[in-house]
Amino acid sequence: MALPPILQNLRIPAFGAPLFIIQHPELVIAQCKAGIVGCFPALNAREAEGEPPLRDAWLTLIKEELDRHNQANPDNPAAPYAVNQIVHRSNARLQRDMEICVKHEVPIYVTSLGAREEIYQAAHSYGGICLHDIINNDFAKKAISKGADGLVAVAAGAGGHAGSTSPFALIQEIREWFDGPLLCSGSIATGDGVLAAEAMGADLAYIGTAFIATEEANAHPEYKQMLVDCTSKDIIYSSLFTGVWGNYLKPSIARAGMDPENLPESDPTKMDFSSGSSKPKSWKEIWGSGQGINAIKEITSTAAMVDRLESEYLAARARLGLSTVRAAAE
Repeated sequence: MALPPILQNLRIPAFGAPLFIIQHPELVIAQCKAGIVGCFPALNAREAEGEPPLRDAWLTLIKEELDRHNQANPDNPAAPYAVNQIVHRSNARLQRDMEICVKHEVPIYVTSLGAREEIYQAAHSYGGICLHDIINNDFAKKAISKGADGLVAVAAGAGGHAGSTSPFALIQEIREWFDGPLLCSGSIATGDGVLAAEAMGADLAYIGTAFIATEEANAHPEYKQMLVDCTSKDIIYSSLFTGVWGNYLKPSIARAGMDPENLPESDPTKMDFSSGSSKPKSWKEIWGSGQGINAIKEITSTAAMVDRLESEYLAARARLGLSTVRAAAE
């Protein structure tokens, strides 16, 4: 099955994963201008009670900036943008956030922590598409049965909330029954990784952590530098901080006064998005990271990051004797 038109013709087959707190319009716009999909979590756009919805302003800004770019660069248009919706039952903002997104006709949604038919129907009402985060094959089947258009396979090694299944196994299992849009997440921080995701059977690579170490990311400078300084040995898989298993940087845990090697477990009932986030301090002080961080050698611009990914991707294709130009049929 061919990818929907909106996901075709990207500079490289890559999608910028939504980064809680970190992903603001500046990073989304930079990713889209660089030629890959940029996506922000709706919950990142917070506002004080009684103020106009900030996400309304964010969507307006993103659309206007990308439109200006496209008018100035008709031969090099920006990639589409996406919005991540946390559909967990405790997210009291979901309905209002979706109303705003539908008004703006957001082209792509990434839904997480629950499959909801009404969300997919709202997107489909004007031609939008929905991709759903999953960590196993059972969740994948449930999402597609409820109307999701595609899947994001969040495998072992992904940053933040992540599954425990190898991407080789997870992609294989899904491809046995699903031929629609499939994204692969987990330790992808190089162009070689992007090509590997395609070789496994995914359509696009889902890249998050690498973009935290960019100038446009809304992350603490110490967080960015920690990504440069650390490797996969500095990451631990824990359920303590949000009730969902995820990968976190050990130095940030130690700095918060805890022993990263002796953390208790939590459970999913601890999740609470009613105030717009799941334990905000967990993400502000306890920093998530995928296992592919050894590829992060410096803090750079998003444009430079995508340049590197493209160069590595094309070099990897050349090593395998593949054309440096991706055919439309691929």
